[in-house]
Amino acid sequence: MRYYSTNKQTPWATLHEAVVKGLAPDKGLYMPETIKRLPHSFFDNIENLSFQEMSFEVSKAFFGEDVEENALKQIVFDTLSFDTPVVKVEENIYALELFHGPTLAFKDVGAKFMARLLQYFIKQESHDQVNVLVATSGDTGSAVANGFLGVDGIHVYVLYPKGKVSSIQESQFTTLGRNITAIEVDGVFDDCQALVKQAFMDNQLNNHMKLTSANSINVARFLPQAFYYFNAYAQLKQLHQLDGKEMVVCVPSGNFGNITAGLFAQHMGLPIKRFIAANNANDIFYQYLQTGIYSPKPSKQTIANAMDVGAPSNFARIIDLYKGDWNAIKAAISGATYSDTDIKQIMADCYRTNQYVLDPHGACGYEALKINLQANEVGVFLETAHPAKFKEQVDSILKTDIEIPQPLAKFMKGQKQIIPMSIRFEDFKEFLLQQ
Repeated sequence: MRYYSTNKQTPWATLHEAVVKGLAPDKGLYMPETIKRLPHSFFDNIENLSFQEMSFEVSKAFFGEDVEENALKQIVFDTLSFDTPVVKVEENIYALELFHGPTLAFKDVGAKFMARLLQYFIKQESHDQVNVLVATSGDTGSAVANGFLGVDGIHVYVLYPKGKVSSIQESQFTTLGRNITAIEVDGVFDDCQALVKQAFMDNQLNNHMKLTSANSINVARFLPQAFYYFNAYAQLKQLHQLDGKEMVVCVPSGNFGNITAGLFAQHMGLPIKRFIAANNANDIFYQYLQTGIYSPKPSKQTIANAMDVGAPSNFARIIDLYKGDWNAIKAAISGATYSDTDIKQIMADCYRTNQYVLDPHGACGYEALKINLQANEVGVFLETAHPAKFKEQVDSILKTDIEIPQPLAKFMKGQKQIIPMSIRFEDFKEFLLQQ
């Protein structure tokens, strides 16, 4: 499979090159040359396959030409060592719980897969160390750091905005040590993302060290997230919830890697009728759907911090997927946006009515799905992180005492190790050159 840049100003790349480079030389995002449709027989039998088995079939469509089959199977089975269950919240509305992995967030799937695929390719090269740069607004940092922890030949630098991630999230990537370095940037997520992108474009830095990204701009991070959309469909089918009904999926959206993976799954033949992108107060995509004008803005800090993105990188992939056709994008995806006040009320109402605890991100997804669901539809919204990762907010809103799962408690006992950093690229570059 060949990969092209969304900016189309650079030569085609192999999967190996796309994964190791992360970002194309022309600053575009890599896209696969084709999106292969899976046969009807696959979907006819999907409810009889394990999560790992169905995901292996999906992965072969993307990576099967470039990764030896037994190695790819091992990568998939190692990655999916936990389930992503659908849980009924109310009639025709299900939560796809993506917080049962090692860091209790949806990004565990993509991060674990990428770590193993990158290691596979590194073994085919020289013994030079690969340095992974990742910007995080919350869960990406912990998922990537833990996915790559202890992986030979790889060092991870996690950039995060000072004071703008929860204390539990911060503890998950600042207490690890070993091959993980946490960099606290005195700015917002967009500043962190800008530093990462500038680093990839700097010739001196790239001559000094081999750099790649583990954000959803990397094809090996976002494509595996398609797996759990197939798993959600299989579970609903097994529960006979799709008898005479169609599946609608609502995705809490920040950098738009997750919903892009879902769109890829749909293009592969997965019977998803339509998508809903749920934003917090950072409503850039919602405004685009209303006006046809994409206008990035500085991100706003909200209680759904993982979605605090003012310039979503994967918007470029959505534009490319639909060839820039605004009407086609609107037909495939509708939008919704919620303030912090809205989110708190949604969480309280859902808990009172359904006894289901939403995290702030899932709250956006739940409400957007609920108000948009039509007759003869079954809705799935993505619960992207365990509510305990936002314990202070959840307890304050719901008047509860959410139990902290053992993996989170363990992180919170660790000693934080932090490198403070300004938003100036010159400072970040100097730091990297000393490594």
